[in-house]
Amino acid sequence: MSPGVVLSEHARQQAARRGVAEAVVLEVASAPEQTMAVRPGREVRQSRVTDPGGRTYLVRVVTDRVDRDIRVVTVYRTSKVAKYWRAP
Repeated sequence: MSPGVVLSEHARQQAARRGVAEAVVLEVASAPEQTMAVRPGREVRQSRVTDPGGRTYLVRVVTDRVDRDIRVVTVYRTSKVAKYWRAP
C-alpha cells in the first residue's frame, strides 16, 4: 500500500488564501523537486511552479509523516526561489 497525501484543514485554508491550487499542493507533496528534513517526521517539500503570467515561484509544503500517510500541515508560495532552493 502506497502512502496517501492528506491535507489538514489549516493547509486547505492557507492554500486558498495564498492562491495555491489544491492540485498543485498535492503534486508538490507527492512528487517534490526537493525535500528537506526539518526534524524527525517533518519535512519541507518544494517545487518550482510557473504561473500563467510566466513568473516562476516556489511552492513549499510542510508535511508530517503520520503512519504511512503524508499529512500536509501548511503551504505557501514565494518568489524568492534562490533563498530556499538547495543546489545538489
